Amino acid sequence: MANNSPAIDRVFHALSDQTRRAIVMRLSARPSAVGELFTPMPMALPTLLKHIRVLEDCGLVATKKVGRERICEMQPDALRATDAWLAQQRAVWDARLDRMEAYVLDLQTRE
Repeated sequence: MANNSPAIDRVFHALSDQTRRAIVMRLSARPSAVGELFTPMPMALPTLLKHIRVLEDCGLVATKKVGRERICEMQPDALRATDAWLAQQRAVWDARLDRMEAYVLDLQTRE
């Protein structure tokens, strides 16, 4: 997997903001109307809509018009590439830590 994947960059950028992470957490429980997402947020509606647009652009959220409301729904498939990248990084660091542990144990037995 490439380290310079634009899709992964967009997901990490979207999740770098605490407001967007809060929106993702709310939507992971269930789809919600923009008005429901707006109620607990201490910001103007246009600002919230910009955050939702960032989440849409990276594929984490999809919106659809239902009557007079815009419903936001989490798209968990957008996290698959990011999860795979993180798993790859965990594997690299686990292997490094295992080698370091073996090295330290080897030094201890030599003493």
